[in-house]
Amino acid sequence: MFALVDCNNFYVSCERVFNPVLKNKPVVVLSNNDGCVVARSNEAKALDVQFGQPFFQNEKLVKKHNIHVYSSNYTLYGDMSTRVMKVLSEFSPAMEVYSIDEAFLCFEGFRNVDLVAYSRKIRRKVKQATGIPVSIGIAHTKTLAKLASRIAKNSKEANGVLCLIKKRDINRHLKKLPVAEIWGIGSATAAFLKRHAIYTAFQLIKAPEAWIKKCLKVTGLRTVMELKGISCFHLEHNPPDKKAIGCSKSFGHDVNDFKQLQEAMAHYVSKAAQKLRSQKSVAGYIHVNLSTNRFKEMPWYFNSLGKSIDPPTAYTPDLIKIAGYLLKQIFRPKLLYKKVGVLLSNITPDMGGQLDLFTNTYCESGNKKELMKVIDHINTKTNNKVHFAAEGIKRPWRMRQARKSRHFTTQWEEIPVVKS
Repeated sequence: MFALVDCNNFYVSCERVFNPVLKNKPVVVLSNNDGCVVARSNEAKALDVQFGQPFFQNEKLVKKHNIHVYSSNYTLYGDMSTRVMKVLSEFSPAMEVYSIDEAFLCFEGFRNVDLVAYSRKIRRKVKQATGIPVSIGIAHTKTLAKLASRIAKNSKEANGVLCLIKKRDINRHLKKLPVAEIWGIGSATAAFLKRHAIYTAFQLIKAPEAWIKKCLKVTGLRTVMELKGISCFHLEHNPPDKKAIGCSKSFGHDVNDFKQLQEAMAHYVSKAAQKLRSQKSVAGYIHVNLSTNRFKEMPWYFNSLGKSIDPPTAYTPDLIKIAGYLLKQIFRPKLLYKKVGVLLSNITPDMGGQLDLFTNTYCESGNKKELMKVIDHINTKTNNKVHFAAEGIKRPWRMRQARKSRHFTTQWEEIPVVKS
């Protein structure tokens, strides 16, 4: 048995925890640079605020209905997610953190436990400990648990918890589920199925297994088996290391100064390198891209360049140096740039690697590793207080976050004050 625990309107719920005035009020959270709507409260959804829609298209609606608007506060959301996952880990012998606001729990061995009552206990505990409301779906497979969780979130009758194990109930919901909304079915696969007159999940499970395996391969067949109640996807206790790590964000305003572009690029390299080291890996290839704003009335420019790194490394200064060289090659003066990005690939475990015959790589490598280890340790404890000079100090290029809330849980000077 699996349970999928899903935080309700997670970004909005995080804002509400520290601002109770927002309860039962329409609230939206915006993406980077306050561009698009990425989270909506149920009240905002009822006012027809669309997910992914540019914010400027909703401004009239916001003023008319006094909708509360916030910039994304990823530091807050990440910390609140950690707190939720810590509570959930107390209720199951095994857990898979699927995303920032979702986790699978294993209910293996809970034969004499009322799982619905137990899940309601989980909901109460999470709400009490973190203030975040969650919905829980229970089923014999992860795919069905995902479906049950979504139904639990939107059904007043379920009241936040749904156990989907009876075949009659499963089929009833599968008949209503479009193939495009099945967990693991992408848009291209959904379009392919529709061309073959398969529009719902129920029609999919009735299709011949040989045809599914031939057309959708083994992964597609496993998804179908999961919909039939046969477990094929197990919990991932140790998620695989990333094969590529990137960092790319739009600027708060257009930039034409090369020094500012270098600072932004160095900052993104530093963040990507920290993620690389956190999984104890090194990168053998670095790729830098640069682009102007395609939506402005001017010629659009996009260019990118990559370079192999030999020997592979996770040492931030070396990566910044190489990225700076690449950026200089693709930079064109007199253009207004909107975005710069970096991608680290050819990632392998940091096992020492092949040594350089002509340099003292071994000693140098040891010193570099120790330096990065100390910096990462400090930044983990102090919310990234240590950074490289190449990243700049004032950072005028940083993304626009005009409506961001405080870091209530990670900075002493921003901890909320309670008056009684």
